[in-house]
Amino acid sequence: MKLSTRGRYGLKAMVDLAVNYGGGTMAINALAAQQGISDAYLEQLIAALRKAELVISVRGAQGGYKLSRPPQDINVGDVLRALEGSTAMLDCVGDVRGDCSNMCACSARPLWLKLQNRIDEVLSATTLHDMAEDYKTQLRHLQASSAGTPAKS
Repeated sequence: MKLSTRGRYGLKAMVDLAVNYGGGTMAINALAAQQGISDAYLEQLIAALRKAELVISVRGAQGGYKLSRPPQDINVGDVLRALEGSTAMLDCVGDVRGDCSNMCACSARPLWLKLQNRIDEVLSATTLHDMAEDYKTQLRHLQASSAGTPAKS
């Protein structure tokens, strides 16, 4: 499975929303600036996430975007499927079967199925809360190494 920029940037934006969860909404320009992408491109990604009911928009002076539910209730697989459509590494192991005429006789297909199952397990078991906590830990380590002090996990 190779993620497009759509999947990578969209997931990173969702992690930013998870880190901010409970702190109100985030404006599209603030989210885009954190990712280093244009507001217009992030707006396209957010539209797909809204359609999947993973984020909600709030209008008005304090408007912006926020997660539709707690970060521990949104898994990475949900996000990537909303953005990418499929998380299958090969067509022959995805939900929609490709047109591989060798699928039934393919000696490598059992391996591809095992790999796909593991990928799906990790994506389903990892929540935005998990990613946000890992990200916060990563930032603490980065800040500590910049300051020359050991980081506390």
